[in-house]
Amino acid sequence: MTFPGAARVQMVMSLPVCVDIRTALPGRELTPLLDDAFSWLRWVEDTFRPGVDGGHVARLDGGRPIEGIPELVEVTRRCEELSGETGGWFDGSEGERFDPMAYVRGWAVERLSRALAGAGAVDHRVTAGSGTRVRGSSAPGRRWRVGMRDPYDGVTTRVLFAHDAAVATAGGEQYSGDGRAWVCVVGPDLGAAGAYAGAMHAMGTARARRFARELAARLPYQSMVVGADGRATSTPGFTGHGVETRLAG
Repeated sequence: MTFPGAARVQMVMSLPVCVDIRTALPGRELTPLLDDAFSWLRWVEDTFRPGVDGGHVARLDGGRPIEGIPELVEVTRRCEELSGETGGWFDGSEGERFDPMAYVRGWAVERLSRALAGAGAVDHRVTAGSGTRVRGSSAPGRRWRVGMRDPYDGVTTRVLFAHDAAVATAGGEQYSGDGRAWVCVVGPDLGAAGAYAGAMHAMGTARARRFARELAARLPYQSMVVGADGRATSTPGFTGHGVETRLAG
């Protein structure tokens, strides 16, 4: 099936990033939109990449003030807020070094999604690693289908249907946690969804399930927590996203 629009995939922020626009715009508009999208993501990578001598994050980590970069101030403050919300399970650091990339990847995609919609590309999906942001429709009258993959073996176990949602998964070797446990969070902002998912996975399954219920009671974020035994529990609103279960095999 042929769809209108255009798509592009590039490695940015150490992740494969796919920008898929389905709005029927002329090619003379689509190409600059995709060019600008990846220019923004490369700027984010250059600005927030940790461990670069003389870089912005390295200067901030060393206690030196940053002037003229409002995005860095915004991200730093939001990481502090999320640390407080999660009881320190998410804190925007790697060891003793400030490293906001776990939040920044989702934050950058979220800002990109808003920019695309503002430019007229109202139907799009942006995927960066285990995070996905969708808006509009994949085709006229059709919601986007977002697969939720087990981060350990890559098997799609569930499919979410949405016109407007951010979906983040945490698990696998890059996170600490108990056994093969993993977490999926759905909400309105990919940066926050990714931070909540990472925090819940680090907490361990029992604490994560309690936190997921508390989070859903006060904010529009719904979660699914999969324990090491494969048993999945979801907050009440999670199934409201039209989740379809797929069996492997």
